[in-house]
Amino acid sequence: MLQSLTRRWWIFAVALQLSQFAFSQNRAAAGAADTHWVATWATAEQQPGFGRGGFGGRGRGGQPAAPAVVAPPASTLNNQTARMIVRTSIGGSRVRVQFSNAFGTAPLDMGAAHIAIRSKDSAIVAGSDRPLLFNGKASGRILPGAVLISDPVDLVIPKLSDVAISVYVPGDSGVASQHSQALHTTYISKEGDTTGQPEMTDVTTTRAWYWISSVDVLAPADAGAIVAFGDSITDGTTSTVDANRSWPSLLSERLVANPATANISVLNMGIAGNQILGDGAGVAALARFDRDVLSQPGVKWLMILEGINDMNLAGRGGATATGPPLTADDLIGGMKQMIERAHTHGIKVIGCTLTPFGGASDGVEAMRQAVNMFIRTSSAFDGVVDFDKVIRDPNDQRQFIKEYNNTDRLHPNDAGYKAMADAVDLSMFAPKPAPRARR
Repeated sequence: MLQSLTRRWWIFAVALQLSQFAFSQNRAAAGAADTHWVATWATAEQQPGFGRGGFGGRGRGGQPAAPAVVAPPASTLNNQTARMIVRTSIGGSRVRVQFSNAFGTAPLDMGAAHIAIRSKDSAIVAGSDRPLLFNGKASGRILPGAVLISDPVDLVIPKLSDVAISVYVPGDSGVASQHSQALHTTYISKEGDTTGQPEMTDVTTTRAWYWISSVDVLAPADAGAIVAFGDSITDGTTSTVDANRSWPSLLSERLVANPATANISVLNMGIAGNQILGDGAGVAALARFDRDVLSQPGVKWLMILEGINDMNLAGRGGATATGPPLTADDLIGGMKQMIERAHTHGIKVIGCTLTPFGGASDGVEAMRQAVNMFIRTSSAFDGVVDFDKVIRDPNDQRQFIKEYNNTDRLHPNDAGYKAMADAVDLSMFAPKPAPRARR
């Protein structure tokens, strides 16, 4: 009888342990189903030597800023550390970083990489530094054209905060994939691994990001990302440096402040000088679409503001490709391709009208008007933001409103970028109420 009771107790104990294990596994699975990775920040990689990095920028109101002592973007790094500052949109308590060697011609060997909350300049908040591991190792190799995702790390990432990502390259990096117009100061050591230092001293500075392509946070199931896809007007050209004054940055502030959209991030995938149909400053939009739009973690919406550079080159006798002269139908065809590719992946597409270009020829202006008419009236998009209407002078549709104008008559000033961000109807991104059941 004692043996029988012992056997029954043992069976009961095992069954209890198995049921507890199953319960914990189901709870973990349910927890995983309630969260997913969403990029809180991202940028578009470029080949070195293209773009407009390293310039002084402009102050508020379009007035020239005080000269900044910055170096042009480096083509390579060798036994050096780059500490780069990025601005988050949504927050989270678990984070990972994606690194890209999109335009590298040889494998990139990273000796170390760290992430921390930035305090001021190159300094980080005490206690926030975390080493990034790659498959459990402190170093990682990225093959040419490939992406390397770090292991997740526990770190509270506040919304709308500055994050410092430090990368040490022990040898010659070779061609450095980068974003040349970061509009944030990057700190580069003279030599050595300074990834874990509280502050970097004796540095050179530039305004480019190297190899970092996205910062992802583990976010609730209803969280998602908007990709802002475009050229210099999306990239933030002539906005105040280190101030997050581009329209995507300002839109992110509005979304986070609105309870209905607080879990939606904005990813700035603009490249200054980029075109839809031709390579130049970054490869053509159609060629980078998969990497910069479809592969972004958590993307649910796409905002397209691109085409001015195609038109501008055509108007100045340039060529985006061999063949007949560029037409509005060519650009509209490119937009339709992007819409179709996004819809195939369940991504909603917002069309953004092209803003004025002071001094444009009659032919360029006619193309702009034709493309804008398509955006406004074709119903090809899931939504429309009429940036042109917000920015243009009501008495001269080829010019900006004076208060929004920059001296180059192509890029808005800080006030103009804010007007663009304020023109976006946030209800396009808010959850739709469930339909009422019929009685």
